[in-house]
Amino acid sequence: MPSDPLAPLLDLPGVADGVARTRTAVDTLLGNRELRRNSADVSGESSLRGAWASAWLAGHEVPLEDVRSGAATGDPTVQGALRAQSAIGSLADTWRHAPRQVLARLHALAAADLIDADDLGRPAAGTAERLDTLALVLASTQAPAVVVAAIVHGEVLGLDAFAPVSGVVARVAARLVLVDRGLDPKSLVVVEAGHRELRAEYEAALAGYRSATPAGIGRWLVHCCDALVAGAQEATAICQAIARA
Repeated sequence: MPSDPLAPLLDLPGVADGVARTRTAVDTLLGNRELRRNSADVSGESSLRGAWASAWLAGHEVPLEDVRSGAATGDPTVQGALRAQSAIGSLADTWRHAPRQVLARLHALAAADLIDADDLGRPAAGTAERLDTLALVLASTQAPAVVVAAIVHGEVLGLDAFAPVSGVVARVAARLVLVDRGLDPKSLVVVEAGHRELRAEYEAALAGYRSATPAGIGRWLVHCCDALVAGAQEATAICQAIARA
């Protein structure tokens, strides 16, 4: 494995520009005056909207207000997404040195009401070696956070490593990367809402990632940058709503 296995990805068309856009978007968000006064409220709302959007992307298109009010308590995917999102703070430190352990925990949280207890935390057959390689990559790369998050997201979801909630696990894991690598340390960016907003491209770009071609991987990375920018704008909208309240 090269000294930084993800470094060559920055040379793919559009990736470096996408990384720069994400940094600008996050800097703009962090400069919001309301955020400085109410960061905990923004983070809490971001977590709620993130879980809602993640469940929506998994095919459970429940209205946001139903999630907020508790009317969606009967949907196990929504509830699993909420549990997984809520665990980000407690899992962030563990992620740095034991990402496989965190992925297993996220699976257990997200799929608790969907599969047999004996299967919780166990990756799908044939995916363990790729997940081990992913852990080695995480330990050795200094690539920008959004690129690392995209690779984690793409691997977990592309492999369908934690069925039937691979998408939920992948999207929370991507958030953990953004927290751990300092781009979004307070987990404010509603990146899941960005993927939801760009859903058609999300699915096409994931197919590109699965192709393992440079063009396909590049398309996925650029999409993930675009989703993060949209997610930062969603977080800014949360700040504005709090200011009006």
